[in-house]
This record gives sequence, structure tokens and C-alpha cells, in this order.
Amino acid sequence: MHIGVKPDGFTPFLCYRLYICKQNKNTMSLKIIHTADWHLGQTFFGYDRDDEHEAFLSWLTDLLVQRQTDVLLIAGDVFDVANPSAAAQHRFFRFLREANRRNPHLQIVVIAGNHDSAARLEAPVPLLEELNTSIVGIVPRTDLCKIDFGSLLIPLYNKERKREALCLAVPYLRQGDYPASKEGKDTYVEGITRMYHELYDYADSQRQPGEALLAMGHLHATGAELAEDDRSERTIMGGLESVSVDAFKEGLAYTALGHIHKAQRVGGRENIRYAGSPLPMSFSEQHYHHQVVAFTLENGCLSDCEAVPIPLRTALHRIPAEPALSAEVLLQLSALPLAEEGADRSLWPYLEVQVLLTEPDPGFRHRVEEALADKAVRLTSIIPSYPKKEGEDDFRPLSYTDLQKIVPLAVLRHTFTNRFGGDLPEELEKMFNDVIREVSL
Repeated sequence: MHIGVKPDGFTPFLCYRLYICKQNKNTMSLKIIHTADWHLGQTFFGYDRDDEHEAFLSWLTDLLVQRQTDVLLIAGDVFDVANPSAAAQHRFFRFLREANRRNPHLQIVVIAGNHDSAARLEAPVPLLEELNTSIVGIVPRTDLCKIDFGSLLIPLYNKERKREALCLAVPYLRQGDYPASKEGKDTYVEGITRMYHELYDYADSQRQPGEALLAMGHLHATGAELAEDDRSERTIMGGLESVSVDAFKEGLAYTALGHIHKAQRVGGRENIRYAGSPLPMSFSEQHYHHQVVAFTLENGCLSDCEAVPIPLRTALHRIPAEPALSAEVLLQLSALPLAEEGADRSLWPYLEVQVLLTEPDPGFRHRVEEALADKAVRLTSIIPSYPKKEGEDDFRPLSYTDLQKIVPLAVLRHTFTNRFGGDLPEELEKMFNDVIREVSL
């Protein structure tokens, strides 16, 4: 069968699947929205973000109704910390109740992220089943200590309650959560890849003709893009924890990822995506396009994949755009709009001030606060920088991107050879990799 012209970012396999969908007149449709990284309860430089999160959840609830959504996928980091506040938990559960009340057939699937407490997230599952909500936080084991793959498969239903897909709901994986290697040697990335491959094979054996397979995950995929100074999600230097897109077999109609806050396709594949965070989590994310991903499964394959922009309630401003001398900075701050009496302060932009100093200036913060006393902004931080002094060596500090390119194991091997001669012992290498993984969790 002729596939036709291949759209940008589509693999030939995916194009073929889409072509088949369009040719089938007896189409079964499943409307799905993918979101992630809510970080409910986060504070931003001491300011709570309750109003911002409430606005997002209200908007999302309306969107679910407007689009008559069948399934909502939440790919981890529901909360900002493992022990979230009562207010943050209340906000989450109220959203689940309201989304179910306004869209009774809606099915919600949630996986735990690295910021979530897996056990805490799963605790209310018996009650949430009444709201058609499934939560997977812990990788369950059988009595024989084998992974219970069946518990990681969530059947997805259409409005007529007919099963149309199986969801491979894989939470954030820690060391030991994945299947052990038969050879006895293992790396974290190999373990995750094995987990997805074995779970896919199991799901493939369980699905019925015409049913789709889709996956969820909370991880750092190889090739995922970050802003140069994005530190909102900690990654291991050198990309030792980066998972290749090869972990996700092409038979998956869609892979819904969380963890990276920049919304994007991964590996040039249209059907592997990070939804991104609904709110900017740091000033490095101020230019991110915050969104959810809406897509449709028809006859077991992907169609109509769309990024839906999230309205930004509270903006982030850097003044000036590049560090400037203090006089210029204060001049720009004085030109900011005045605060209106009775105005909603939660709508005021967050402000980061950048200043170029020739020497330490202890009184600068006070002058900034005076300049902003009647302005409709919320000061978060003042970032000073200093020009290079004459005669200084022409070295620059390593950027976050530079650090990411450093492979710690390679540094250790080089240091060991220089000091002791010979190759790094295998046991030391294994111990070092174990420490690296522990630091990242």
C-alpha cells in the first residue's frame, strides 16, 4: 500500500498507521489529553502560586469538557514535594472530583514523578476508583518477587465503555524498580529500557484486535532540549541517566512523558512528547511554550495531535534583558507601571533584576526596593555580575550546558590512570555508578 508523502517528524511506520486510520470508515475514536509536571504547592521565591495553579486547573477542567475528552494522562510530578501541604492535596482532589462531575465518562491516569511520594500518591486509590481515576506510584511485585506487569496496564475506554487501548503506566523508576538483567550486570538506562520492552511485549499479548498501545513515563529522554540555565529538574552530568527513544517500541501509538519542563517532541518522533509544565518553574523557563497535548486514537493509531497553549496568568520579567550598570537598571525600574489601588497582587509579574557591578554595592538592593515601592511587580531576586578585570586569565566559568557535557565516569577513569596507572577496576566503576544514581534520586 502506498504511504504517500511523509510529514516532518513522522517515521514511515507512523505514517503508514495514520494512513490506515484514515482509510477505515468504521473508525473508533478515543480523545486524550496529556499533561505533566504540575508541581502543586510550589512557592516561587517565597510567593505562593495557589492562584496560578487554581487558574490552570479551572482552565483544564473547561478544556476537558469542551473537547469531550475520554482520557486525561498526568505524567508525574503532581506535587512539588514528597510531603505536600494540605492545601495542595485539597486542590488536586478537588480537581479530580470537579473534572469527573462535569465529564462523568472521563478516565484519568496518573503516574508518580520524582518529586512525588509514590506511596502517598497511591494511598487514596480505593476512593479515587469511584472517580474513574487510576494512580500508579509503586512498581508492584508478585509473591515470587517478579514485576506484576498486569498492574501497570490500565485499560482505556470510550464513551460507550468499550475498551480501545491499553496504557503502559510506568512511574518514575528508581534503582531496582526495573527487571534484573540475566547477565547480572546492569545500568540504570539499560534497566529502564528493559522495563519498557518487557512491559510492551506483555501488553501486546494482552491487547485485542484494533486496540492501541500507549505508554507513560517520567524520565529524561536522550535529545530532550533544555534552556541553558534550566535547573528546574536535576539531571546527571554527562547524560548518564538519559533514556534513548529506542526504549519506546514503534508499536506504541503515543508516549506521554513528564520530567522535562519544556514541551517538545523527542527524537524527531511525533508520537513521543513531553507535555511540559503548565507554569514556568524558574526564570529560565520564561520563554517556554506552556501547553497540554490533545490527540486522538483512531482504530489503534494516532491522529489529530495538537499542542493546546495554556493561558499564562502571571508573567516573568527580567529587567534589564542583559546586565547593565546600576544607574541604567534603576532608570528602567522607575519606568515600570504604577500599582493601582485595590489591584489583585497575584496578577503582578514576578521580577528578576540583573545588574552589572564594578565593585560590591551593599546599598543597591535598598535602592531597588525603593524604586519598586509603588510598582505593580513582585521582586524575586537581584542577580549581580562583574566585568572581567584587566590581566585576568581568559577563562570563563563553565555554563550549565558545559557541565552537562562532562562525563563523571570519564573524569574518574582519567584521574585513576594518571595517579595509579592502568585501568579503573570494574568494581570501583560499579560503585561509582551506584553513587551517581543515588545522588540523582
